[in-house]
Amino acid sequence: MIKIIKADGAEKEFLADMKKRSGEVNLEVEKTVKAILSDVAERGDEAVKEYTAKFDCANVQYYRVPDEVIQDALTEADSEFVNAMLNCVENITKFHEKQKQNGYMMTDESGCILGQRVRGLDRVGLYVPGGTAAYPSSVLMNAIPAKIAGVREIVMVTPPLKDGTPNKDILVAAALCGVDKIFMCGGAQAVAALAYGTDEIPKVSKIVGPGNIFVATAKKLLYGTVDIDMIAGPSEILIVADEGANPKYVAADLMSQAEHDKLASSVLVTTSMKVAEETVKEIERQSAYLSRKEIIDISLDNYGAIIVCDDMDKACEIANEIAPEHLEVLVKNPLEYIGRLENCGSLFLGDYAPEPLGDYYAGPNHVLPTSGTARFFSPLSVDSFIKKSSYIYYTREKLFGAKDDIVLVAEREQLTAHANAIKVRFED
Repeated sequence: MIKIIKADGAEKEFLADMKKRSGEVNLEVEKTVKAILSDVAERGDEAVKEYTAKFDCANVQYYRVPDEVIQDALTEADSEFVNAMLNCVENITKFHEKQKQNGYMMTDESGCILGQRVRGLDRVGLYVPGGTAAYPSSVLMNAIPAKIAGVREIVMVTPPLKDGTPNKDILVAAALCGVDKIFMCGGAQAVAALAYGTDEIPKVSKIVGPGNIFVATAKKLLYGTVDIDMIAGPSEILIVADEGANPKYVAADLMSQAEHDKLASSVLVTTSMKVAEETVKEIERQSAYLSRKEIIDISLDNYGAIIVCDDMDKACEIANEIAPEHLEVLVKNPLEYIGRLENCGSLFLGDYAPEPLGDYYAGPNHVLPTSGTARFFSPLSVDSFIKKSSYIYYTREKLFGAKDDIVLVAEREQLTAHANAIKVRFED
């Protein structure tokens, strides 16, 4: 069961253990993934199909899912689910449209021109877990900002179900977001196919989307061959609560992340011992009727904690040190803390902004930095799918005015060919 710790120094050992939970990539996993990547690079689709048969299903219905099958999934889907997804799409789209950047051009009286172009990537690969752990919401969160950024083609890979068919909910999400191609393959082999390209699966410029340790390791090893979104660790939530917080809400929100994974971390930092103790009771009560109770119990036992502080200053200090993926603020005046809580993937303010609101519906992206990387990484956004390039046009007169400075700096760096490229333009 989740433990209560006083913030008198005893919390430091727990925080250190929590930071270690992601650990280093298992060497055997890395060895296996390297072999798969090499095989796919050499044999392409043949290797991908063999691994799919070995790890997922021997009788896959399709390799590339036909467009009509995708549309049929949308047509035949439960209308309530489709309407809920459409509402999510609307909110996510509205939020991410505000992130879109424009290029610019600068000119002066001499006629020189400076500028920057902002363009969407040409093709992006989206990895979507399949089977029982299928998340159509991840399709929305990855595909929508890519489309807004101007990405010309989105190629999805997702493992088949055990009967060889695609997950219909994922197809619905893909249809709503305008995903261009879907291939039924998963694991490191699917990531390799996207990175290298095969006869059937086109090579992409960036790979996004969550996956297991084999997928994460493949993305890490292929970074540089392609761009990736991030190396995501286990999910995490931190709740900052004062004496007025409702323990029923606190317990529910802690467990909403604990159910993801046995390595997930759920932490409450509160100024009230009463809230701490009541939260423990609520966890025991509510977990009894939750379907993933076993995972919740293990997660909270190993990586969950309630840290009791003397004041909110200390609570904010701990929160900023942890830099959690999700940070909830259940206090009297939550908006006052926006400027005090600097390090988090996403901030949830007040009793009626629980973390699942952000996972599905509100609009901000749910692909967030984990394992303390919110100190320097940002959530997935439209910016994740663009590239920028600058351009320069100078007149002879403008370059003449700048040549002495350029030559001086170039020669100071002992790059005489650089200096020469300027000088030759003004020789008689």
